[in-house]
Amino acid sequence: MFGLQPTHLIIILVVALLIFGPSRLPEIGKALGKTIREFQSGVKETTSAFQSELKVEDTPKTETPKDETKTS
Repeated sequence: MFGLQPTHLIIILVVALLIFGPSRLPEIGKALGKTIREFQSGVKETTSAFQSELKVEDTPKTETPKDETKTS
């Protein structure tokens, strides 16, 4: 996970606890989780829109058949 070892994560959590205090950490975690979910949904929407545009461009355009009746 981003090259972090478990000891690094523990140190980061202890520093966050000291800076923000135990009462603010749940609020920060909730806000961070909400932000990550919104980012993921935005990425999914963008990816699906991009893929649908690629599918539209990849499909061959059908030409209308010309009237080939010849009068002799």
